[in-house]
Amino acid sequence: MPARSSDRVLVIMAKAPRPGAVKTRLTPSLPLQAATEFYRCLLDDTLALAQSLSNVEVAIMCPHSDVDEFAKLVANESTVVAQNGEGLAAGLTSVFGHFAKDGPRRIIAFNSDSPHLPRPVLEDAFEILMANDMVVGPTCDGGYYLVGAKTSHPTLFAGDGMGTSSALEILLARARVLALSIGFVPSFYDIDVAGDLTRLAEELRLAPTKAPRTARWLKEWELMATKSRVEL
Repeated sequence: MPARSSDRVLVIMAKAPRPGAVKTRLTPSLPLQAATEFYRCLLDDTLALAQSLSNVEVAIMCPHSDVDEFAKLVANESTVVAQNGEGLAAGLTSVFGHFAKDGPRRIIAFNSDSPHLPRPVLEDAFEILMANDMVVGPTCDGGYYLVGAKTSHPTLFAGDGMGTSSALEILLARARVLALSIGFVPSFYDIDVAGDLTRLAEELRLAPTKAPRTARWLKEWELMATKSRVEL
């Protein structure tokens, strides 16, 4: 059995930054190409956040069609794994099936648009998994931005419900059926719609070092938008 680099695994759920494939709910506020560039910055900063933790194996779980592109993006700094099946539910099932296949580990999956997430939240999530079967990070809209477990529980993510306002409720109900103990990290917000974008821009305007690439992109975009309005 090959040696494992760490008992702690942090997996970023991601898609390759292609126009029309990422951040499509922002396109009323951002042109398609701008939304793609924005997502690339979010992804880069999220990867930097993950890699800033000590004694953690960092990986990207992505659709099979995106593996080669991610391999070029991350070089040898992180593992890139192709998920089995389509969609987020299949991706999450693949995370725990893949990384727990040789035995229990503390495995946490989180969103690729979370560079502003405080690093202590991730550290706390690993600590919570010491005493619980699962850890969950709820979002403000009824979903979750983070989920962790020590082994595979395929029925947790099977079927409908992902990406809806009841996603967290469905996950917790399935965990109760499996009699899994659950710990929580603080509620947080995704970057899905225009209001989230505004909130993130305000946060990074005050603390750009949280996500420097994203903060720089947002500043440049705001300057361009202001210039365009003046010219009109």
